[in-house]
Amino acid sequence: QVQLVESGGGLVQAGGSLRLSCAASGRTFSSYTMGWFRQAPGKEREFVSTISGSGVNTLYKLAVKGRFTISRDNAKNTVYLQMNSLKPEDTAVYYCAAGGEVTSAPGHYAYWGRGTQVTVSS
Repeated sequence: QVQLVESGGGLVQAGGSLRLSCAASGRTFSSYTMGWFRQAPGKEREFVSTISGSGVNTLYKLAVKGRFTISRDNAKNTVYLQMNSLKPEDTAVYYCAAGGEVTSAPGHYAYWGRGTQVTVSS
């Protein structure tokens, strides 16, 4: 069982930055691929980024590539999402998730956090 707790969300102006964190419980954090997903009001949950257990392999949604950076610190059981050059369309609840493979498919992630709200004003 893995418990995930996101933090770092908030209100920021367009062009600003935020860093999201996701703290995980358990002693096997490094064995999990960690993903970030987001869900805007009235829309389906969508993939943002993911990182392999070792941190070597990453994937990004095309719309965030070059603006967002995913990273992890296995010693701290934490995964991060650095978000720069934020746009109003990035407004959503951001969720972290733990899974077994590097994939954008949410169904492959077994554990989910409760989310943190990110609001980008224009």
